Amino acid sequence: MPRYSHRSRTRRRNRGRFGPLFKLLCVIAVIVALTVGATVFFRVEQVTVTGNQRYTEEEIIAASGIQLGSNLYSLNKVRIDRNLRTTLPYIGELTINRSLPSTVVITVTEWEAVAQVAAPGVEQVTAYQEEAGEKAVTTAQEPWLISVKGKLLEPAPANSTAIAVTGLTPLAPQAGSFLEVPEEELTKLEALTGLLEALEVREVRGEVSAIRLESTYLVARYAGRFDVKMRLNADFNYDVRRMESVRQRMEAERGEEVAGSIDLTQEKYSAVFSEAGDQGVR
Repeated sequence: MPRYSHRSRTRRRNRGRFGPLFKLLCVIAVIVALTVGATVFFRVEQVTVTGNQRYTEEEIIAASGIQLGSNLYSLNKVRIDRNLRTTLPYIGELTINRSLPSTVVITVTEWEAVAQVAAPGVEQVTAYQEEAGEKAVTTAQEPWLISVKGKLLEPAPANSTAIAVTGLTPLAPQAGSFLEVPEEELTKLEALTGLLEALEVREVRGEVSAIRLESTYLVARYAGRFDVKMRLNADFNYDVRRMESVRQRMEAERGEEVAGSIDLTQEKYSAVFSEAGDQGVR
């Protein structure tokens, strides 16, 4: 009887010793089985694209670099994202999803060209080169279309109706990258994108034809009849609403063809409207 008890205790100790190892081997076996299954069975057989307008489905699939037959789970989404944004500059928002068992779904939102940034004049380029010295880089030689966020889309065609922007020195422009300017012009660039976003929110971007950026303020040509002056550090959502309000008031008082300037930079007054020959209406 004692001998039997000793053997039982030995078997129990052996089971206790090898139990965790057995469990670990089971887990490894399951992982290997799932990995092999994913490799063998989940192959890309179809790529679908939604949300595209400017680019065709074929162009987007080709730019993504996704190959039919490749493993669905080994796709590098970061590389695919980079490929698309670099090759197709109008791509804005982008999601890449797997749809089992064999489909990749690419959903895109495309940027719209909202403004065209003019190439700098000779004096502007000379001043930049003198300031930068040996660090100077190539400046734009032609106008460039940009998105509302300042992404460079492509050189602007001669018949472009996008908002004409002057007062910046675009550096080494390249489609798919974001607009870069000298350090001293960064405040201007921030003001430009801030105003473009505010115009987009208020749905009046189509009524602004030009923006001139100066050292401390900007002037926007609005409705073809008003020159609107704003500070570079303004709250543009607020200023755009004021701009609309002044226009409505002036048209109600002086007729729908009224034209002039709207100054939103005054500290004493919310806005000052001036027609040629008068002293301004506050």
